[in-house]
Amino acid sequence: MANGGIDSNEFFSALDALSKERRIDKQRLFDAIEQALISAYKKNFGKNANVRATIDPQKGLVEVLSRKTVVETVEDAQTEMSLEEARAIQPRYEVGDLVEVQVTPKDFGRIAAQTAKQVVVQHLREAERGVIYEEYSQKENEILTAIVQRIENKTAYVELGRTEGLLEPGQQMPTEELNINDRIKVYVLEVSRMGRGPQVIVSRTHPGLVKRLFELEVPEIVSGVVQIKSIAREAGFRTKMAVMSTDPLIDAVGSCVGPRGMRVENVVNELKTEKIDIVKWSADPAEYIANALNPARVLSVFVAENEKSAAVVVPDNQLSLAIGKEGQNARLAAKLTGWKIDIKSQSQVEADMEQAAAAPDQAVESEEI
Repeated sequence: MANGGIDSNEFFSALDALSKERRIDKQRLFDAIEQALISAYKKNFGKNANVRATIDPQKGLVEVLSRKTVVETVEDAQTEMSLEEARAIQPRYEVGDLVEVQVTPKDFGRIAAQTAKQVVVQHLREAERGVIYEEYSQKENEILTAIVQRIENKTAYVELGRTEGLLEPGQQMPTEELNINDRIKVYVLEVSRMGRGPQVIVSRTHPGLVKRLFELEVPEIVSGVVQIKSIAREAGFRTKMAVMSTDPLIDAVGSCVGPRGMRVENVVNELKTEKIDIVKWSADPAEYIANALNPARVLSVFVAENEKSAAVVVPDNQLSLAIGKEGQNARLAAKLTGWKIDIKSQSQVEADMEQAAAAPDQAVESEEI
């Protein structure tokens, strides 16, 4: 660096190394250094000075140039230059012209180097945060492997590679106890810019996690032959997933279950024994609703299209299974299909029919009395 007391070869070599290592555009580094030199000069040699810094990597030079206006009478030596001084540099200068002169002091090197280092480090951090943000913002709605680093106030902080993710209490499975160094799969919910770097919010409860896990296990989903049409999930307890096949020779449910149940078992293991029902999707609402109530066996489904509601009849011994513990099976089936579902046993329906049939006779008898 000219007149600066800095080894230019070492200086520019360091820039090259930083640029490659941090994957940051070299011009951004040059811009950061120029700002650092301007800041250093003003701090030590005149805060009102109108200066700019130039970097010439080809020559290995970094210079500070002062911009001064040519005037008849100099009132501020930091920003003005007499006509006589200007013409000593170049005879064609006139009053009002802007003249640039090199003002890098001989003792400027150490000050400039220290200040430049501080500002460059700051710019590097900001640039790297930008690179990381761009990288992880493209991973929204994807799954990543995370390692639990620490847990504070029930929030788990997980390592995602180049940055840290937040697994907030509401995004944690209620049946799962996380421990330091646990390796888990997480779903990237949101990536936002923050002062100290990008904030990556991840989830273990989002239905998208189940979808992505099956994509990892089932090649037919990746190829598009098997499609996931809908997912309803109560994280940690049970998930229902509706699938269909675009090829009549391919069994969508069987593909997701896998040979000897290995594919679905791998997903269940990742979700810590959460139960998963895989059902066949159908364009026929009655058939779809019946499938959604799996593992219960359904006798008949009566749909009301306008109200998007359905009355379902099941055998007496299947009623508790159809409804599920605390209504979970029926609730998930309704969420999966988007239909309101009313479930009754066969004997309940028969009793209702008998009562309805008897109602007119009762009315007649009351009129006769």
